[in-house]
Amino acid sequence: MAEVSSDERVCVIGAGLAGSECALQLALRGIPVTLVEQRPVHSSPAHHTDRFAELVCSNSLKATRAESAAGLLKVELDAMGCRLLDIARRCAGPAGGALAVDRDAFSQAVTDAIENEPLIDVVRREATSIPEGRVVIAAGPLCSNDLFSSIADLVGGEHLSFFDAAAPIVEADSLDRTVIFEQSRYGEEGEGDYLNCPMTKEEYEAFWEALVGADRVISKDFERSDLFQACQPAEEIARKGRDALRFGALKPVGLVDPRTGRRPWAAVQLRAENAERTAYTLVGFQTNLTWGEQARVFRMIPGLGEATFARYGVMHRNSFVDAPRVLDPTFAVPGTTVRLAGQITGTEGYVEAIASCLLDAAHTAADMRGLAPVQLPRTTSLGSLVAYATDPATSPYQPMHVNFGIIAPLGGGRMGKRERYRAYAERGVQDLGEYLGTRTDLFPHLDLSALELPPFEPRSQKGRS
Repeated sequence: MAEVSSDERVCVIGAGLAGSECALQLALRGIPVTLVEQRPVHSSPAHHTDRFAELVCSNSLKATRAESAAGLLKVELDAMGCRLLDIARRCAGPAGGALAVDRDAFSQAVTDAIENEPLIDVVRREATSIPEGRVVIAAGPLCSNDLFSSIADLVGGEHLSFFDAAAPIVEADSLDRTVIFEQSRYGEEGEGDYLNCPMTKEEYEAFWEALVGADRVISKDFERSDLFQACQPAEEIARKGRDALRFGALKPVGLVDPRTGRRPWAAVQLRAENAERTAYTLVGFQTNLTWGEQARVFRMIPGLGEATFARYGVMHRNSFVDAPRVLDPTFAVPGTTVRLAGQITGTEGYVEAIASCLLDAAHTAADMRGLAPVQLPRTTSLGSLVAYATDPATSPYQPMHVNFGIIAPLGGGRMGKRERYRAYAERGVQDLGEYLGTRTDLFPHLDLSALELPPFEPRSQKGRS
C-alpha cells in the first residue's frame, strides 16, 4: 500500500462514534489525524463526560443475528475491520440477541485507543469553522451553531434540517393486500401512487382512542421550546377533536373500498419510499409516540396487523443535511475536500454512524492515493444505506437506519419473513466478499472469514420482530 506523506494530515471534527471510528481507520492506513473534540471545553446538552464515543441514549447497538438488517451490517463491518465493534464486544454485557455495552467501559476503551495511537493528535476545542485541507465532519446531530453555520455556507442553507420529524415506514411484504388497495383519490382502483388502508367508523374510533391515549416520548429540555413548531405529531392533531384526522390526513374523499364498493369512513394512505416499492411511509403520521406504542397503535390500522416496521416515527432535535442533494456517493461535498459522516448526513443509528465514517476513512485514503472510491454492492446493508442517502431520487429525505426495505429486492417467489431475511443476508455477504476481495488496496485489515454465516435455524414459534 502506498505511503502517505506525514504532512498530509486529515482533520476529523467530532469524537463521537463516527469521528472516533474515522480517526482510528485513518491511522490504520498510515494517515496522520488531527481529531478535534469540543468537550470538555464546550459541552452539548446531551453529553455528560469528556470521553470519546459517549453513548448519549441507549447502550444497545441493536441485533446481532445476520437475519436482521442491523446484524447483517455488523457482519459487513467485521469483514472491513471495524475498530469500534471490536471494542464494543469487549465491553458487552448480557442482552439476548443484541449487542449492548457498559457505556462507561466502552467510551473509556475508545478514548484509550485513540489517545494511545501515535498518528492521532487530539485537540480539545470547539470547531467554529471548517478548516482548510482534508476534513471529515462527524459533529453529530447536536452540532454547534457556529460550525453548523459554516456547513450551511458550504452546502446552502436550504439543504439543512434542524428537526427530525419522520413518519413510520413499513416493509411492503408485511402488508395485508387483501385489505389494502391501490388507488389515488378519484382514480381507478388498482391505479395510483398510494396504498390505502380503509377504516370503518368503529375501526377509526377505536384507533383514535388508542392514539390519543398512547404514551409519548418525553422531549429533552433543550427540545421542548420549539420542537413541535416544526411539525405537528399525528397524536397532537387527533387531540383537537375526534374527527380532526378524518378531515385531515385520513380523509377518505375520492377513495372507494373495493370490498364494499363504497367510500370508507377514513383511510390511512401509504406512500412508496423507493422505486422498487419495497417500503411504504404512513402519510401524515409524524409522531412522538414511544416505539412500543407505535407498534401497538399503528398495527390497529386495517392491513397493518402484522406490519414490520423498517423505521419507527421520530420527532426530536436532529440537525442534518439533505444528503442526496449536497453529497456525492462518497459523502463528499462536490468540488471540495470536505466529507460529512454519521448522523449529520441522516444515517440514523449508532452502528450506522460508525459504518459511514469507516467508509469516509476509506474514501479519504482513496483520494489521497489516487485509487478508485469504494462502491459497495446495493445488495449489502451498508451499500443500500449509502445508495438511499446519496441518490438524488430520494425525496423528501429523512434520516434512515439500515433495514431490508431499502435493500435491492430479491427475485423469485414468496417465502417466509425469516427465510427472506436469511436470503438477503446470504446474497449480501456473497456479493460483499467478492467485492472486498478486489479492494485490499483500501481495506488493510480485511477479515473475509467474518462473512461466513452461522447455520440458519428457522423458528417454529410465532411472533413478530
